[in-house]
Amino acid sequence: MLWRMSRIAIIGGGSMGEALLSGLLRAGRQVKDLVVAEKHPDRAKYLAEKYSVLVTSVADAADNAAYVIVAVKPSDVEYVVDEVAGAAAAADSDTEQVFVSIAAGVSTAYYEAKLPAGAPVIRVMPNTPILVGGGISAVAPGRFATPEQLKEVSGIFDAVGGVITVAEAQLDAVTAVSGSGPAYFFLMVEALVDAAVAAGLSRSVATDLVVQTMAGSAAMLLERLDEVTAAGDAALDTTAAALRAMVTSPAGTTAAGLRELERGGFRAALGNAVEAAKTRSEQLGITSE
Repeated sequence: MLWRMSRIAIIGGGSMGEALLSGLLRAGRQVKDLVVAEKHPDRAKYLAEKYSVLVTSVADAADNAAYVIVAVKPSDVEYVVDEVAGAAAAADSDTEQVFVSIAAGVSTAYYEAKLPAGAPVIRVMPNTPILVGGGISAVAPGRFATPEQLKEVSGIFDAVGGVITVAEAQLDAVTAVSGSGPAYFFLMVEALVDAAVAAGLSRSVATDLVVQTMAGSAAMLLERLDEVTAAGDAALDTTAAALRAMVTSPAGTTAAGLRELERGGFRAALGNAVEAAKTRSEQLGITSE
């Protein structure tokens, strides 16, 4: 998908802001079309030197940008939105600005109440694999965002991974699954590597085996999902189970290992992790009220 050739302002140079910046550059976006706002001098210097991008104040970054992406912690949103709203009100441009929030838990209604009347706002929940072009981003439009604007913003994030559209009410669940999900997988890698070392393998061999096994398994699943997508949700629900069954011989080594995972509450632990992350996302929420 091609994006409209106009400037993108990324407000916040933290890990997610940098991941998006890096991903867009990797995807071919020109440095001249990007600007970053970062309040910490050391961080600003690092971003400017590493990516050769203009790093400036919030107001200057937002000025004349067609897309203003708020990529700060929820606790910093109020200050940033006040700055962005001031810049938007003073902007001398015929181009309607689209405001995009990737700050967890901050509702579109909050932005709409702070920004000029009728400002289009779109919430996006990306995850950190956008850094390597392998992320997934869920987008949810606010009241005033048009289908065309949603398409344009989807195009920006499509450059750094997959994009799906969801209702805003589902974003806390999205945060708990794909936003926090990479950490769940990394923890599993840590645990599996440690188990392999305990079983007698060197740490380097164990790491190679575990990482490639996870990457290959994900590739198998993606390929199979592409094949069954047209069959509907019922087929999708059984895809991972079917692949697991393919690997598991009756009374074999895999069956023995899976039995211990089930005995240890593997599924329940994951379910509890997602529920806890969703609840925390809801607690961090900032609304217009």
